[in-house]
Amino acid sequence: MKYLLNGAIAALLLGGAAAHANESVLAEVAKPEQWAIQTGDYANTRYSELDQINKGNVGDLRVAWSFSTGVLRGHEGSPLVIGDVMYVHTPFPNKVFALDLKDNGRILWRYEPQQNPEVIAVMCCDTVNRGLAYADNTILLHQADTTLVALDATTGAEKWKVKTGDPAIGETNTTTVLPVKDKVIVGVSGGEYGVRGRVTAYNLADGSEAWKAYSTGPDAEMLVDPENTTHLGKPIGPDSSLNSWEGDQWKIGGGTTWGWFSYDPDLNLMYYGTGNPSTWNPSQRPGDNKWSMTIMARDVDTGMAKWFYQMTPHDEWDFDGVNEMILTDQDVDGTPRKLLTHFDRNGLAYTLDRESGELLVAEKFDPAVNWTTGVDMDPASDTYGRPAVVAEYSTEQNGEDVNSTGICPAALGSKDQQPASYSPKTQTFYVPTNHVCMDYEPFRVAYTAGQPYVGATLSMFPAPGSHGGMGNFIAWDNVTGTIKWSIPEQFSVWSGALATAGDVVFYGTLEGYLKAVDAETGAELFKFKTSSGIIGNVMTYMHDGKQYIGILSGVGGWAGIGLAAGLTNPNDGLGAVGGYAALSDYTELGGQLTVFELPG
Repeated sequence: MKYLLNGAIAALLLGGAAAHANESVLAEVAKPEQWAIQTGDYANTRYSELDQINKGNVGDLRVAWSFSTGVLRGHEGSPLVIGDVMYVHTPFPNKVFALDLKDNGRILWRYEPQQNPEVIAVMCCDTVNRGLAYADNTILLHQADTTLVALDATTGAEKWKVKTGDPAIGETNTTTVLPVKDKVIVGVSGGEYGVRGRVTAYNLADGSEAWKAYSTGPDAEMLVDPENTTHLGKPIGPDSSLNSWEGDQWKIGGGTTWGWFSYDPDLNLMYYGTGNPSTWNPSQRPGDNKWSMTIMARDVDTGMAKWFYQMTPHDEWDFDGVNEMILTDQDVDGTPRKLLTHFDRNGLAYTLDRESGELLVAEKFDPAVNWTTGVDMDPASDTYGRPAVVAEYSTEQNGEDVNSTGICPAALGSKDQQPASYSPKTQTFYVPTNHVCMDYEPFRVAYTAGQPYVGATLSMFPAPGSHGGMGNFIAWDNVTGTIKWSIPEQFSVWSGALATAGDVVFYGTLEGYLKAVDAETGAELFKFKTSSGIIGNVMTYMHDGKQYIGILSGVGGWAGIGLAAGLTNPNDGLGAVGGYAALSDYTELGGQLTVFELPG
């Protein structure tokens, strides 16, 4: 039995059994002509059933229309389309536009929040925002300053707003939210400021807090049951987090939650990853630093954790674990399984049973990865599920004030937050990746609230002995753990991918190209250079019987921070400025939505 989770959701809805999740979200996601959630569906597949644009005609795409956001710096995420209205967001100051698709994109309303610009100084790696969410005729915006706002989708009027964090201590927001059932789930950024990670559920009706689950600390504050919350099938036991930190380090231990959320309505579980432990100097935080760098499965009603899997215990390289969790139902050895696939910053792609947390696959999705020889897959082993660290590339073993050289991947990972896609037609994942290595020198740092708490100097460069570029766009088999094909790119692929029923996969490049490739072979079918580098996520919709492809341009993000913020010191931007210095030869700042169509 092989099918897409959003197909199952649609069947539930049509059958009148949609009580498991927010019915308005399910209703809109079930319409392939819309783009009703940033990730395409609750399963995070970024797959569209639209096939009017297909591999036979995609080469004829042309620009239909464009829209300037009026804001520079990095444009991540994508617009939403609900009915005849497109909702567009921007980076800081997080403007929102409602555009009338029936009237040439006329602006129906705009929302311009008033935020203290000082929040920019404590935002890591650009002023990005990964997009809006929709539920119950409400547009949900989580601002950079951690203000969660509910806007009337028809008028743009504020329904309610609530502050979810405190920028004075480094808490900010860069990501979207998850509306599910009667709640909206939000995360927090700030791991480079010693922020203690968490997810919080607010009631969709009025913004009141429903529950809060921390990534580190006491069991009660983490919403874990020591006997029933499991890690690789075994109970985590009492004080599992506290026992893995020295003293009170967990209070400023990171594990922030600035990535993507997915949801399985049948299991009533949400899935997400936690970020790096603070500080980046591993010598200052002995132990496994649980539960940073962890995939978490939680009940959306109560927040109670069902299972964890820690991918990089005692992280030594800033390999945040926040990338998307993609949910699929596929056969494994002839048996139908509920799967979760995750492409981690550490360069390993994981496939797990999303019901039990059983680890099925852990393989390198970039051959350049050298910090580990692989994960112990023997359930009887004392090191089951742990990666074997190569001493030469261990910043812990090499020690403070020692420059560990040639580590692959770099801190921004073999893939950062830029989301992959999955096609049920090809049973294949399409993954935007980085092909970048680094030198890493940790040093001792003291914590001061609201000040950077990094403790390492980095430099980044293309993977040696390879194609000379800094990225690949790959096709991945999550059951066998193998690369099916790979397209080399000059710079990291920092755009979210889109797979369609037309057997086409779309992605953008940092130079600004929108590209379309054959889903089976990877052969290039189309490319068009937009006004600025692309770090947004490709989306598609249909209006008046015609399919469109949309993409936000606006170079920035961690890879483009040099351009976005005007930085020139090679070590600035946590090491990215020097690595991506050549990007300024190919693109410039911008902020534009470009929409493509077929002729006729």
